[in-house]
Amino acid sequence: MRASPEPVWKRWLDRLLMLNVLVVIGGAVFFGVAVAAQAQGRDQAMDLFQSLWQPLFTPAISLLIMAALVSGIISWWQRRVMKPDRDSEN
Repeated sequence: MRASPEPVWKRWLDRLLMLNVLVVIGGAVFFGVAVAAQAQGRDQAMDLFQSLWQPLFTPAISLLIMAALVSGIISWWQRRVMKPDRDSEN
């Protein structure tokens, strides 16, 4: 049995969210490197991280949290609301 094809917008949204996760993970690694470098007395990496925090990492983290919440709410809604509809069809 073949599944229905996924809409183009959903594929692009999934790609955008995967890129967002990579930015957040990369930011966490970069932060760790910056902390280690600052402990060695080199402040350039931490200065760069701090300059990128507001325009790059804050929106990326916010988008990640929002996507997780929306996904959880949709999943909850499907289990709660859609399940009784399926049970009545049987």
